Amino acid sequence: MKKNRNKILITILVITIILLILCVIYVMYQMNTQHKEQDDYSKLASSVAPSIAEEVTSPSIDETLADNPIIDNPIDFESLQSQNDEIYSWIYIPDTNINYPVCRSNTNDNFYLDHDIYGNYSFSGSIYSQYCNSIYMHDRVTVLYGHNMADGSMFADLYKFTNTDFFNNHEYFYIYRPQHKLTYRIVSVYSYDDRHIMNSFDFDDDKVFQEYLDYIQNPRSFTKVVRDNSELTINDKIVTLSTCLNSGDGRLLLQGVLIKDELTK
Repeated sequence: MKKNRNKILITILVITIILLILCVIYVMYQMNTQHKEQDDYSKLASSVAPSIAEEVTSPSIDETLADNPIIDNPIDFESLQSQNDEIYSWIYIPDTNINYPVCRSNTNDNFYLDHDIYGNYSFSGSIYSQYCNSIYMHDRVTVLYGHNMADGSMFADLYKFTNTDFFNNHEYFYIYRPQHKLTYRIVSVYSYDDRHIMNSFDFDDDKVFQEYLDYIQNPRSFTKVVRDNSELTINDKIVTLSTCLNSGDGRLLLQGVLIKDELTK
């Protein structure tokens, strides 16, 4: 009886050790894969957007298209779209790792949740929007999604904006499209539930949209930072950057309002 019990214990121990080894191998594989994916994105940015950091300057809200010449677009969209014609824009947030192409699948809303920009399976996925939003950024609200990766890639750095000092010192993010540079002023960042924003609000209704704008400026959330003197109206266009919370269900949302649309060449 004792011999049989020892055999069982040894068997359990061996199985446990094997499972632990497999877990370690899987974690190492996942970490190496994520590192390679981020390295590939960094190389891509160096190739198709080498001067983006130098090109960005703090805008004046009072400036208009008529006041400015057509500027150079730092993104090589011809090269990007030759690799994947579902890449339609590029997002850049200074002093973060957020410097990525943005995709939208024409057949599967969540395809880029777990695929890279080349269509390969990916732990990190891509930055993407869904078919309910126009690729021309003309909607009243456009939602961009990205994973909150442990290595700091994708939209993980949105969490930097929950630090009040960082938030106050970083007022803008930028989205480039072919022939356009869009500048957004960051209004707020806060935790939210996991509802699908575009399916939950009828933004064509002025009253609904204004209520959403009012919430953006005064969110009911324990995790929130809000910029003073942000007066949003139904004439504004909002981009919502959405990633998952570090713990529990829900989303971290960073809200930006379009303040400038510049033509590029």
